[in-house]
Amino acid sequence: MTDDLETILRQVRSGELPVSEAARRLRGGESPVGGFADLGFANVDLDRDRRCGFPEVVYCAGKSVPEVVAIAREILGRSNRVLLTRATGEQAEALTRAIPSAVFHERSRCVTIDPDPLAKTGLVAIVAAGTSDLPVAEEARLTAEIMGAATATHVDVGVAGLHRLLARIDGVRQARVIVAVAGMEGALASVVGGLVDRPVIGVPTSAGCGLDLDGVVPLLAMLNSCAAGVGVVNVDNGFGAGYLAALINRIPDSI
Repeated sequence: MTDDLETILRQVRSGELPVSEAARRLRGGESPVGGFADLGFANVDLDRDRRCGFPEVVYCAGKSVPEVVAIAREILGRSNRVLLTRATGEQAEALTRAIPSAVFHERSRCVTIDPDPLAKTGLVAIVAAGTSDLPVAEEARLTAEIMGAATATHVDVGVAGLHRLLARIDGVRQARVIVAVAGMEGALASVVGGLVDRPVIGVPTSAGCGLDLDGVVPLLAMLNSCAAGVGVVNVDNGFGAGYLAALINRIPDSI
């Protein structure tokens, strides 16, 4: 209870938590019926942290600036961390004004609110084929880190220069799970899968040229991987890969 009280007081002082909500929480108020808050334009899932181990993540695309700020504040009423993805510069600016601890990560288009970061455990390796894949790789890294995973990023190690990957492979093998991010023909996930004894999460990206079909070509290539232990998320879905990697990273080695 002491930790909860200190968190509430810090959030009130920083302006992240309204006084009325702080008072309700200190009185032991429960979540609204059904575990969500009806904001009129969104039903914010206030029970996600208990059910899934992390609060609802806000996908900012298509939402107005006031909507994004209101949703973030509502989640902060129940949690001391929020992750917002695919944020525009305007949305990010409003969030950092309204919530002092909000941080905009421009390359990944993510906003994190994490004033009391979790202790980092395990290791998730983020392996990016090219520099053009970094926005997606960074989204995966930030997601895994805010969920408590230690991460190591290996950049520009695509198969066009295989020696670059082999120079890093010992470090990659130290991870509990590997996120392989690649556009073009998407071969990186298969190559990594053939070199490690860890689960590999392939992330196809829309970074490609010619008949790349906005990431469909690397998606199909990864889905057709002959390397065992490779799973695949959707095109440009760094968040999904980072989230899954963090969950795998939490599994005790003894299981």
